[in-house]
Amino acid sequence: MTAGEMTVAGLSGRPEVLDGPFSTRQLLRIDEALRTADDSTGYTFSIYVGDLEEPVREHAERLHGQITEPDRAVLIAVSPNQRQLEVVTGAEVRKRIPDRDAKLAALSMVASFGGGDLAGGLVNGLDQLASRARKG
Repeated sequence: MTAGEMTVAGLSGRPEVLDGPFSTRQLLRIDEALRTADDSTGYTFSIYVGDLEEPVREHAERLHGQITEPDRAVLIAVSPNQRQLEVVTGAEVRKRIPDRDAKLAALSMVASFGGGDLAGGLVNGLDQLASRARKG
């Protein structure tokens, strides 16, 4: 990780926060949303906020691969500076969250981001993804 990047839910599974765009209150909201998504689905949800190397999708997939049990994990990788968002789901998770549903959650997040609400977009996206995972 380079300076200016932030991992809200660290790839090691432990929260890690570097300089980032969120207030303490926003971080608490995101942390609660992550915990709720994890607890209600049995999967691991993580968020990465920071610059992504090109090609962006491949970088997001490499980050996802660093999560413990990546087959049972979801990574939301967002780079506000690059205006990029990737949702990466593991093989097991994909049985409950098909690509179409991940894309719908991504569109919802992008709408919030466009309105200047990065934290709210992440919280809503987590909720949508977790809701879909619970229905499976």
